[in-house]
Amino acid sequence: MAKIKIKQIGSPIRRPASQEKILIGLGLGKMHRVVELEDTPEVRGAIAKLPHMVEVVS
Repeated sequence: MAKIKIKQIGSPIRRPASQEKILIGLGLGKMHRVVELEDTPEVRGAIAKLPHMVEVVS
């Protein structure tokens, strides 16, 4: 399956707890950290919920 790289660009400070839990679930939590995950509908859905905090890196 294809891989997707995700970079955290926003801080979870003063955000709802649910958004912070989504970041942790993606393997993020610190600014500018990049993780490589499988490109699944679940991962795409998590990215769609945090467009202000994560970006897809090519």
